[in-house]
Amino acid sequence: MAVVTRTEIYDVGIQEFYSVIIDYDSYPEFVDGVDGIEILEQDDDGARVKYSLNLIKKFSYILKLEHSKPNGISWALESGDLFKKNIGSWSLKDLGRGKTEVTYSVDLEFKGLAPKPIVNRLINHNLPAMMKSYFERAQ
Repeated sequence: MAVVTRTEIYDVGIQEFYSVIIDYDSYPEFVDGVDGIEILEQDDDGARVKYSLNLIKKFSYILKLEHSKPNGISWALESGDLFKKNIGSWSLKDLGRGKTEVTYSVDLEFKGLAPKPIVNRLINHNLPAMMKSYFERAQ
């Protein structure tokens, strides 16, 4: 799968959006498909987080995340049962007047073959819906 990037401009301050991104424990409350979160390590510089998801099938993975307060985070896959590669970032740009430009970028490679309908659903439906859920949480 190629790199997928999406940029939106939201009526929310950069700090509020950043705070939602790094509040990993709350993901099951507002991110569709997230069944559970286990924070293995976390400090101001980053985190190691185990994600348990249920999107068509159940799977889990651990990401090593680097925080760049308040401009975003980046991550890389540490281990998992579905992905061979999962590298990505949230990039936040303060536009002033309570507006933030939010760019989500991810480069995924699946273990085995990922059916095209599943990949298309992730890109065309799940990604925009996921970004909107973070915005709504930050408001």
